[in-house]
Amino acid sequence: MRISIFASILLLTLILSTNAAAAPCLNGMDHDYRRLASQAEENLCHTYGGQVILVVNTASRCGFTGQFADLETLYQKYRDDGLVILGFPSDDFRQEHSDEADTAEVCYINYGVTFPMFATTSVRGDDSNPLFATLGQLESPPRWNFTKYLIDSNGELVGRFGSRTSPLDSPLEAAVIEALDR
Repeated sequence: MRISIFASILLLTLILSTNAAAAPCLNGMDHDYRRLASQAEENLCHTYGGQVILVVNTASRCGFTGQFADLETLYQKYRDDGLVILGFPSDDFRQEHSDEADTAEVCYINYGVTFPMFATTSVRGDDSNPLFATLGQLESPPRWNFTKYLIDSNGELVGRFGSRTSPLDSPLEAAVIEALDR
């Protein structure tokens, strides 16, 4: 049976696009997560696979909430180089608003966050979402809000940075630069 040139090209394009979409991805990212104050869902592997990813558990009523400003600065500084920050509000430490609109206001209005934020979720224990369950197994679960996990473009966890680690002028920023191969 002969395959036409058109069919051959179409098949080759399909194979190449399927392989290109299979970017390296950390276990726990190949799930759909709902965006903050939205019904839109994203599969983190499909959307962010192959990028350097900083995952942060956040809270709107925490002493570290001011880190939103530095996280946004870090994001603006390196996003064109391939960094994405993924924020996951959590009430596991009882410092997140119960109303998602209030959480969104803190993030988007008060701090001008433009990096992706997702719906409030659990980040520790049996109820943690699949991403934080994986991160907790590879390192340790968050001990407090604003724990930061850096994943390189190969889908490997580079490191965990605690709440007290500033996003800027810190070992975290140095690790981001190294992961971006700058």
